[in-house]
Amino acid sequence: MTQSQNSELPLIDMRSDTVTRPTPAMRRAMFEAEVGDDVFGEDPTVTTLEETAAERTGKEAALFVSSGTMANLVSLLSQTRSGDELLVGDRAHIVRSEAGGVSRLGGVLATTLPNQPDGGFDPELIPGAVRPDDMHQPRTTLLALENTHNFCGGSVVSLERTEEIAGVAREHGLRVHLDGARIFNAAVASGRSVAELAGPADSVTFCLSKGLGAPVGSLICGDESFIREARRTRKLVGGGMRQAGILAAAGLVALEEMVDRLADDHANARQLARGLAELGFGINPEDVQTNIVIVQLDTSQDSAPSPKLQAALKALGILVTTPDRTKIRLVTHADLSSEDCAEALRRMAEAEIGPDS
Repeated sequence: MTQSQNSELPLIDMRSDTVTRPTPAMRRAMFEAEVGDDVFGEDPTVTTLEETAAERTGKEAALFVSSGTMANLVSLLSQTRSGDELLVGDRAHIVRSEAGGVSRLGGVLATTLPNQPDGGFDPELIPGAVRPDDMHQPRTTLLALENTHNFCGGSVVSLERTEEIAGVAREHGLRVHLDGARIFNAAVASGRSVAELAGPADSVTFCLSKGLGAPVGSLICGDESFIREARRTRKLVGGGMRQAGILAAAGLVALEEMVDRLADDHANARQLARGLAELGFGINPEDVQTNIVIVQLDTSQDSAPSPKLQAALKALGILVTTPDRTKIRLVTHADLSSEDCAEALRRMAEAEIGPDS
């Protein structure tokens, strides 16, 4: 919680788990990091991070990149060629929040399948979506999943569900990519290991700078031949970094010290959901699985209520985002305590903020 510049109330920032600041242990590790030129493969701290990431995900190799968007872009471009088709959920981060990069930079057609509430999609739709071998049509070569699923409320896609979808995809000759930006949240919530959840995918990415609290960075993981191609693609999009061990050092601390505490974020999110339900918002706290709370607002009086509610909450020193004009999103994270969540709910109750606000 930080002090607002425009109010006496301290800010309670629930916009995203990307707003966290590096821990003292991360800052010390960054200061002391042994570094080298990573483009030449000479940064020992980056190498250690990549080896650790590969081990955690059960893959042969890994590649450090600057962001989750770059991780997905490099992964997709490394497994397709211009004119190919990607099958992906219609609410996926790849199509909603990554600036259309796979199409603009890769010339890849992104065809969407409707996401279901758990973040997956009906595997029976895949055979009909795969193009026939016809020179008039693009080649369908890749399918992308997401776990946890951001715009499905941080839902966990179960291992069984992932295996089912990936199995059908492979039967039709497709490779499978998993956007695992918050896969450590999925592992903590489900009791499955990250390696288990990533097992059905050919490639998997995860972010260090979301729930794990590091300042910068994501990892791409897969087999050695894929990572060699991804390293070339990273260079293509300008992602080569030099003494990147300064950043990788914080990522190592994140993997060592910040995973188990994700359960606290999940508990705080359920606390928020229970409080919002008591304030009259239409939300079922049982639907909240990880650290994301999405509230569907009543549109009977206003077709676009979320910007107004967002502004009202900001006036109370509570920062949220609006996935669209009918929803608000609240995200718990390492810099947000249970007491902060209780204080946010208290302010809303005192100001009589509710679904009709």
